[in-house]
Amino acid sequence: MSKYRVTLRPALDGKQPIQRNGVSLEARPEGTLLHLLAPPSTNELPCFSEYAANLSLRPVSPGQWFAVGDTALPHADLQALASSLKSEADIVDQSHGRIRILVRGPMAMRVLAKGTAVDLAIFPVGHSATTLIGHITAHVTRIDEDAFELIVLRGFAESLWDELVQMSLEFS
Repeated sequence: MSKYRVTLRPALDGKQPIQRNGVSLEARPEGTLLHLLAPPSTNELPCFSEYAANLSLRPVSPGQWFAVGDTALPHADLQALASSLKSEADIVDQSHGRIRILVRGPMAMRVLAKGTAVDLAIFPVGHSATTLIGHITAHVTRIDEDAFELIVLRGFAESLWDELVQMSLEFS
């Protein structure tokens, strides 16, 4: 056993929520983020909700979803979920490698439109897309009428946060 201890630090540690006129930015809790992989012809995972009540599914691409939650999933629960879905999908725990950022408010779409070509106005609630925001790849999900959750690789989280802060300055 190593004498060195790993220090877990949230990727956006110290980044306080930003409140502007009509838009807010908030680092979401680094709870659970699982990547579910099924055959591309799979359109849904019907038994997922009965095993993972505290996780929300976000479509990524044909046969792929992110399952996200605000609290860490205990290892035993992750193993049970993987066992229950084994015939339908494989699970890759990305909780350590991806960060969620919430952009909320009536001006959220205008802020995000400065960085992406995706027309977020036509997104229904629950719709997702993987796109570039500036030079950073992000997974965008409309989680409410005026709220979008961005999932980004951990190493890009601070850069994306800083870009969002800049893009929202108009609403100061």
